[in-house]
Amino acid sequence: MALSGGGDSTALLHLCLRAGCRVEAVTVDHRLRAESAAEAAAVGEVCRALGVRHEVRVWTHGVVPGNLMDAARRARTGLIRDWALSRGIGVVALGHTQDDVAETVLMGLARSAGVAGLSGMRSAWDENGVRFVRPLLAAGRSELRDWLRAKAIGWVDDPTNENDRFARVKARKALALLAPLGITARTLAEVAGNLAQVQAALAVQVADAAGALVREDSGALWLEPALWAEPVEVQRQIVVAGVLWLSGAEYAPRAAELARLMDALRAGRDATLAGCRARQGWLMKEPRAVGPAVPVGAVWDGRWLVEGPECEGPEGEVRALGADGLRQVKDWRKAGLPREVLLVTPGVWEGDRLRAAPGAGLSAGWTAHLQRPFILRR
Repeated sequence: MALSGGGDSTALLHLCLRAGCRVEAVTVDHRLRAESAAEAAAVGEVCRALGVRHEVRVWTHGVVPGNLMDAARRARTGLIRDWALSRGIGVVALGHTQDDVAETVLMGLARSAGVAGLSGMRSAWDENGVRFVRPLLAAGRSELRDWLRAKAIGWVDDPTNENDRFARVKARKALALLAPLGITARTLAEVAGNLAQVQAALAVQVADAAGALVREDSGALWLEPALWAEPVEVQRQIVVAGVLWLSGAEYAPRAAELARLMDALRAGRDATLAGCRARQGWLMKEPRAVGPAVPVGAVWDGRWLVEGPECEGPEGEVRALGADGLRQVKDWRKAGLPREVLLVTPGVWEGDRLRAAPGAGLSAGWTAHLQRPFILRR
């Protein structure tokens, strides 16, 4: 399990032990405060007294640009996953609570999120062979702390949780102000649960529409004109899924930016968003957003595996076809795809010489396979 030493994870630790679970714990030291190493060590002492194997994983970083909390969350998840894999642990429990669900809903409202963004937090998901679970989503933060006090179990409060610099802290404080209106962590969590049921039903309609009206071709998506006769929320979720698939991003774009992209797609105009490009009914990657060159045999752009005969020299690599490559493919138009789509497909290069471009019709014994096909599940 992930153990910060705060009230939520401390309660989870003791509840797991009382339930007879075999527990190992990991603490991530984010190295964002001078006291963090000592605090992580103190958590280790608590575990030692309980007979729980404990390990500290350190986030090594310099200056963190952009959203610090999001970067820390990503790093934390990766470090916890790597710890679990190294220990042969298949399930990691996290101490998120009903209050975390409510705060997530408020943060989604601030982003003008749709149904999916207001459906709370996942209770479980799989990531690279590790299953993450959140068994305390029905429990309130104060409820857990009352239980700890009754059992004379101490915990440590992270001062970061009081720093108004962070959106989640602002949401936490706003939630307290909304209580007189009857808007509490419990009621917001119930709303999130209701919306999660709506999202589950809507996902069936979205998957059916995508299966009938969206075609994946050479790493791009062709959106049939009939898609724009579907309900707006169905359209929106399909476009969001396309953007996330192409960009590899975890979060959907803001509502206003997404609406701008959808308007362009409907009208057949050019537009860009999050490294994606809309053009004449196609949604594809922007040339500037594709990954750098990789050696032959490595996954390129986070999604393409190109395989074929060995290159003649040591310079063989996979990189975007681009305009230079397309000029070396005489019959590229026979592929039946727009030039803009082909520009961001993989090419096999030896220096400046294009050896193969499977998507543009120059195979030369090479194949290109997407490692992440576009599939919307029901």
